[in-house]
Amino acid sequence: MLRYVLFDLDNTLYPQSCGLWGAIGHRISLYMMEQLNIHPDEVGQRRDTYLTAFGTTLNALRHYYSVDPEEFLAYVHDLPLEQYLQYEPALDQMLGRLPMRKVIFTNADAAHARRVLARLGISRHFERIIDIHTLEFVTKPDRRAYLKALEIMGARPQECVLVEDSLPNILPARALGMITVLVRDGQDAEGADCRISSITELEPIIGSLLGSEKP
Repeated sequence: MLRYVLFDLDNTLYPQSCGLWGAIGHRISLYMMEQLNIHPDEVGQRRDTYLTAFGTTLNALRHYYSVDPEEFLAYVHDLPLEQYLQYEPALDQMLGRLPMRKVIFTNADAAHARRVLARLGISRHFERIIDIHTLEFVTKPDRRAYLKALEIMGARPQECVLVEDSLPNILPARALGMITVLVRDGQDAEGADCRISSITELEPIIGSLLGSEKP
């Protein structure tokens, strides 16, 4: 029986087109250049390599440069969210109608997640935030991150739906037995159970999944 929906945060609960994730990415690059003296021409390639090898840029920078995670996270998330996000009544109402328990499952930190949820006006729907600190820096797509999230919730994979914008983060969840929903406009959904273009399209997917469980 499905009991939980695990939501990624960035580029999942808000559209990529709003520009917030791009702004965070720019702050990450600035941090690498200004704080670590990495040449601008190297930053892009290093970030790609770090994401592949470590799952997050932060984990790579902790490994290679002993970066303080609190300092890094505060720096990269130091953005005026009102320039990117606003209250989304359709999202708020949809989340209110979903009968399952809702959890944020993010590689960001809880402070950033709380700010985003508050700006979108949807904080009340989520009973828990499983963030990079909760995961002890073992983050998606590492299989151990999903097992840790399941342990925290007291849930089995078959009881969970994961909603994500990243296909690499979808694949371990599906391998464990979770139902997976990829939120990407025009993205090839091979490897995910379902694909939607916007988070507000999730409700009929959940309705169909719950309906299929009825005897």
